[in-house]
Amino acid sequence: MDTIVMSVGGSIFNPNGFNYEFVKELKKVLTDLSKTRKIIVVCGGGKTARNYINPLKMAGVPDKNCELIGIGITRMNARFFINFFGEIASQHVPASMKEVKNLLKKSNLVFTGGLRFVPDSTSDGTAAGLAHYFKTDFINVTNVKGLYTKDPKKFKEAKFISQISFKDFNNIASKIKYQPGQHFVLDQNAAKIIKQHKIKTYIVGPDLNNLVKLIYGKKFTGTIIC
Repeated sequence: MDTIVMSVGGSIFNPNGFNYEFVKELKKVLTDLSKTRKIIVVCGGGKTARNYINPLKMAGVPDKNCELIGIGITRMNARFFINFFGEIASQHVPASMKEVKNLLKKSNLVFTGGLRFVPDSTSDGTAAGLAHYFKTDFINVTNVKGLYTKDPKKFKEAKFISQISFKDFNNIASKIKYQPGQHFVLDQNAAKIIKQHKIKTYIVGPDLNNLVKLIYGKKFTGTIIC
């Protein structure tokens, strides 16, 4: 992969306050990878976004307003990473795909959050759209090691799915009712994008050694959507 597009879920880097050890290790890994590759990291909103969105939903605030709050949180998280990584990363949070492209001409590492408002979408949809724009695969880094038949954190009988077709994954995602601030391995909009454009997609857990194996074409643990 010469250009890497990945989404990193807030559930990993900020589950209940920032996970310093994970962020420090991510900096080490991406610094090394960015020496030979262009990397775009789309930051999720995670629990921080939900902490803002949930009371607004209870108060009857329209979904669009809640989603705009969520986008703001993802962009704030991107700004956090820019400051944490320092000069090895682009020092600007882009607001469009064209801007991401321009930033990559000057820096091999770009952090972003949501780029613009798209109904019923999260940062995963942004990342899938960027993967299509740059004609590359899509890597989703989340807090479970891949796709399961059920939520493995709630159901012991949940079975791991190592590979699934675009169509079958889209069918699973489309059965879930969209909610601003939702938490699923990939959102419904992302599922549609990767199905429509046949974007090979990988879902992997927070083990960064495993992520490196995937990028270098070695055996890894995760789910492939293809």
